[in-house]
Amino acid sequence: MGVNAPGGHQAPRLGMILKGYPRISESFISQEIALLESRGLPIEIYSLRRPRESFTHESVRRIRAPVTYVPEYVLPHLPAVMVPNLRLWASLGVRYVRSFRDAACRAVDRRTTATLRHFLQGGYLAYHRVMGRPVRHLHAHFCHTPTSVAFFASQLTGVPYSFTAHAKDIYTSDPEQLRRKMRRASFVVTCTAYNARYLRSLLDAGGATGVQHRTFVAIHTIYHGIDLHFFAYGTAPLPAPPFRVLSVGRLVPKKGYDDLLQALKILETWGVDFHFDHIGSGENKDTIRDLARRLGLWPRVTFHGTLPHEKVIDFYRRSHVFVLACKTAPNGDRDGIPNVLVEAMAVGVPVVSTRHSAIPELVQDGVTGTLVPPASPLALAGAIKNVLEAGTSLESQRRAARRTVETHFDSERCIGHLEALLRKAVGIP
Repeated sequence: MGVNAPGGHQAPRLGMILKGYPRISESFISQEIALLESRGLPIEIYSLRRPRESFTHESVRRIRAPVTYVPEYVLPHLPAVMVPNLRLWASLGVRYVRSFRDAACRAVDRRTTATLRHFLQGGYLAYHRVMGRPVRHLHAHFCHTPTSVAFFASQLTGVPYSFTAHAKDIYTSDPEQLRRKMRRASFVVTCTAYNARYLRSLLDAGGATGVQHRTFVAIHTIYHGIDLHFFAYGTAPLPAPPFRVLSVGRLVPKKGYDDLLQALKILETWGVDFHFDHIGSGENKDTIRDLARRLGLWPRVTFHGTLPHEKVIDFYRRSHVFVLACKTAPNGDRDGIPNVLVEAMAVGVPVVSTRHSAIPELVQDGVTGTLVPPASPLALAGAIKNVLEAGTSLESQRRAARRTVETHFDSERCIGHLEALLRKAVGIP
């Protein structure tokens, strides 16, 4: 069943539902769980996917929460999924039937079997980890699949739920389904004011849809913080060409790596001597690497793949500029505030990014970094060139960036608001 038993402790507990655990690209979640645990909040982790990387961040090693791996798909694990659901049906009777009927109707309306899979996963979780146990509240990370599972587990057990909405999960979700989840939730957390405005606009546009839904839902903006002790201020790149240009991010359309490579080619034609380091992987890996070859940039580019924080920080410290060319993907996917921008600013690397989504909530153009329009390689190239030529004259900007992170993105400060919400929900003083 994939369960590390929590023992006989009967104190109220929080059930945390995740898409996958641990995930190297979601260090902010493991950091959050580690901090909540360190403050005495009892947590159980319910993961809908087993880890796909062979290594992880240091923060994961500090986590002591028991982990349950819910079967990711139904057919390969049919007995394991169906037996607890049948037992739950026998135990709950009409309540189970009504919830299943609701899920089936939604599956027909949306022409997808995913809704039924989420319902059965919710039933699996309800039977094995919630019913008759001291789990008093469920909290899901990401408003798509994990919150769908939380929705059904809550519907079956009566245990309330909340969720944190991030970026892609918000903007690629069906608005009506997202409204439905928000209205049933105890509260909603999101990581940028930009996201919060969008979520509130969905609720306002939807109006009231029945007495079973609350017309007001609290939406809390809580930034993802970082560990300022780990990301200590200080860089030491060699004060001469070739300049080190760094970017960390998944190779997906919304990150704009096609625009960044075009910008780097422009830099080369201007006679700028540089080397580009990229850290990360993603579905567009082959496409982006092929583009680097076609542009003749291959000798100037190194793709390092996915690395843990303990190795990434060395790249921050020896880089002259950090660049992230975010934009809206064709499917509507977009970033919120990428954590890597916060990390670079904390360490003191001058940042160049785009005036896109919630990035201006972090980067103030000309004060804490440089912003250009999205999908503008020429403007991006000019901004990178200006930073590289500015050299040590950017010291005041670098220190202003660090102060911004210390004020608004210190994980120790950011976690306090979330801790208070979850303690109240679980019933722990």
